[in-house]
Amino acid sequence: MTADSGASKDIKYIFITGGVVSSIGKGITTASIGRLLKNRGFRVCLMKMDPYINVDAGTMNPYQHGEVFVTDDGAEADLDLGHYERFVDINLTRHSSVTTGGVYGSVIAKERRGDYLGGCVQVIPHITDEIKERARRLPRDTNAEIAIVEIGGTVGDIEGQPFLEAIRQFKGDVGSKNVMFIHITLVPTVGPWAEAKTKPTQHSVIKLREVGIKPDILVCRSNLPMTPDMVDKIALFCDVDRECVIDAHDADSIYEVPITFEEAGMSDLIMRHLHLTDGDPNLGEWRSIMRRIQKPAHNLNVAIVGKYTHLRDSYISVVEATRHAGIAADSGINIRWFEADELVDGDLPAVFADIDAIVVPGGFGMRGIEGKVAAIEYARKNKKPMLGLCLGLQCTVIEFARNVCGLKDANGEEFDPQTPHPVIHLMPSQEGIADKGGTMRLGLYPCRLKEGTRVAELYHEQLVYERHRHRYEVNN
Repeated sequence: MTADSGASKDIKYIFITGGVVSSIGKGITTASIGRLLKNRGFRVCLMKMDPYINVDAGTMNPYQHGEVFVTDDGAEADLDLGHYERFVDINLTRHSSVTTGGVYGSVIAKERRGDYLGGCVQVIPHITDEIKERARRLPRDTNAEIAIVEIGGTVGDIEGQPFLEAIRQFKGDVGSKNVMFIHITLVPTVGPWAEAKTKPTQHSVIKLREVGIKPDILVCRSNLPMTPDMVDKIALFCDVDRECVIDAHDADSIYEVPITFEEAGMSDLIMRHLHLTDGDPNLGEWRSIMRRIQKPAHNLNVAIVGKYTHLRDSYISVVEATRHAGIAADSGINIRWFEADELVDGDLPAVFADIDAIVVPGGFGMRGIEGKVAAIEYARKNKKPMLGLCLGLQCTVIEFARNVCGLKDANGEEFDPQTPHPVIHLMPSQEGIADKGGTMRLGLYPCRLKEGTRVAELYHEQLVYERHRHRYEVNN
């Protein structure tokens, strides 16, 4: 680490909190900061601490919580980990995801083993110590110089209090020169003239200071750029330097945010606060990405045929992967959303008239299956490029079996347990018993591709690894 004398062995910690409302960009902010510090030559690790009591995101309804992001080692985590990976270009593990359920489960297991020697187990110090240990462990295990930790939820949430207390203690544990607090708030507009209001930000900072945390940087989310008077007011009432109030108004693309932060001086503020020697920002590659996003050589309309399209965050990795493919091909990607249920009796030639390619993503359950199959049949017959992912792949096999192989009633066992042609079946457990519990294939999994096939041609190799999340598979 390029740090001032005496601090070369210190791991630096940046804690990112949010206030006023959820979903205002903590994940994108965390990912952007990780990108900027990596650009300057630092080894970074990223972590999301979610205060919900679920052990992980695996059982959550996508309508409530958005996409479940799967890591290489099979963890089912919050979708923000996907932003971290895409922005910083590192593969994360289960240790980058911490939840209240996981923390309490670990503490209770230790209590049952007698690790606390019969002592009364309490939120402070036992729960907070467990949280802090997880924050320390990740940079140690990954040999990172800077750990960037996002705290989920908003300041004032009752379930988030142990996490805020833990990071408050952190400053005393490792020294103020090694810890930085960045707080993200909303500057909303109200009334017919869209008057911007700083009061929610002021109250959010008050709540944060009530738990003993004074933010070093405020990232203010707004629809429109803030005026100098607004910045001055926030700085005065929130007791932060004016230069530490970062205007984060809406951008056309989330990939603009790292450049916006760099130009606003975010990296310089972090470097100075953490006593780090400044490195070259090196944003050349990122600016090239932005050029392709803003002025692509081509444009394509890509249909996503899904089951949860009313909440677009349910498919955020599919959307971003499609856009990344567009960046690589110097092509703009216009996503068109189609709810599978509505395609069963639709005029598909008219529905897909201006569509260049179709993606059929994953999901669970019977609803929407026949609509997905109909879209896949249309793509096959009309020679439209189509990619089936997870459930989309299963529907592709079902469609081919029915309409090409002549297996009229072919189906998956999940959708029709009595089908005479179960082309998709439940993965057996290790004991050979078909059991839904604990049999899901999760994480990175090898697949050997047949030489000379289109898929082998596209991958340019025969042994590939992709992440899986399913309990049904093609019936060999």
